[in-house]
Amino acid sequence: MSVKNESKGLFAYFEKDPESADRHFFGRISHSDRRGFLRGAGLTTMGAMLGMAIPYHRTMPAGFIPVAFANEDALTGKDGLTLLNDRPVNAETPPQLLDDPITPTNRHFIRNNGLPPEDVDPTTWTLTIDGLVDNPMELTIADLKSNFEVVNMALTIECGGNGRAFFDPPASGNQWTLGAVACSEWTGVRLKDVLAKAGVKDGVVYTAHVGADTHLSGDPGKLPISRGVPIEKAMTDNVLIAFEMNGAALHPMNGAPLRLVVPGWPGSCSQKWLKRIWLRDVVHDGPKMTGTSYRVPNRPVAPGEEVAKEDFVIIERMPVKSLITSPATGAELGAQGAEVRGHAWSGDRKIERVDISIDFGATWIETELEAPVNDGAWQNWRTTVNFPQAGYYEIWARATDDAGVAQPFAIAWNPKGYLNNSMHRVGVRIV
Repeated sequence: MSVKNESKGLFAYFEKDPESADRHFFGRISHSDRRGFLRGAGLTTMGAMLGMAIPYHRTMPAGFIPVAFANEDALTGKDGLTLLNDRPVNAETPPQLLDDPITPTNRHFIRNNGLPPEDVDPTTWTLTIDGLVDNPMELTIADLKSNFEVVNMALTIECGGNGRAFFDPPASGNQWTLGAVACSEWTGVRLKDVLAKAGVKDGVVYTAHVGADTHLSGDPGKLPISRGVPIEKAMTDNVLIAFEMNGAALHPMNGAPLRLVVPGWPGSCSQKWLKRIWLRDVVHDGPKMTGTSYRVPNRPVAPGEEVAKEDFVIIERMPVKSLITSPATGAELGAQGAEVRGHAWSGDRKIERVDISIDFGATWIETELEAPVNDGAWQNWRTTVNFPQAGYYEIWARATDDAGVAQPFAIAWNPKGYLNNSMHRVGVRIV
């Protein structure tokens, strides 16, 4: 396993200023009479990295990093992800590592807003369904498995800020490039079935989702994120309350032991460490639902333009997009018979076609496009290309969905850096 972190190495960071690094990375505090005490969230982070508990954590010195980290990744159970931020943990997957039709758990990106909960025992975990329902419920994971139809679905999750790193002028936030997207197989129950059993009252407008992660400040009265979706979206067939990922328990950083999966909409709707869903007669106003969070201007704007808060609208479906997973930028290929492949997706829609160009968009080659394995899954595509001579080439990919909407070449700029669906380009050398 390997973790790429170009901004700072974990050990170098601790070596330079161990006490400060300790507070920043693990959230630890140091007192003369309680040296090495870990706050719950920090202990959870370290335990998640090691993959097990640390029985003598209370006597661990402040500024100390376990020697196991010299041989194991900081992102335990993940392979090749690029770490963008460590508190909270955010990591993306290079495009060439997303080549599988179904994303393996160790290649699924991580997007956290707060600090993961410490107690994630699936045998004691409960989910509350309340608000404007006829029969409020508290359900265990065993209840979900026994009382509702269990389904397996391949579902695409993409962070709303995927592609933010390419904005000019820059937009603040995690500087995702291309890899904050994945399509894993999820096992769970349909949200609509659970809500139907609870009894949705007349007048319900929106769901509200609450997780067990804690705010970075440590304030128990603050939630790091609580978003929701219109009730119409919640009642669709492919929105799941998931307890398995690719046939096994969820990865701790992907929401174990219970999460929502809302395909085709910003990943922030897919609440991790799910504890509560309540129904409301207004648009939910939880953290990161108001202001400019996960919102874009209600009209096209010029790069760098100031936009009033009242002119922002909530992001719903994600735009049409494609990704080239092979070859990778920098690859050297033969002139004849080079295979180009990748994935494409478009919110709640299907992809109609994917074309590639090797001559900077002058002409286009239609690829072989597979149907989605189910609604909400990305679609795989491939083609074989013959290059006319040796030299440098760029391969561009352009997806078109079933509403006739195609990817643009340029970024549609917005102040928060959301929804970049410009065409993916990789540079190769033909030898």
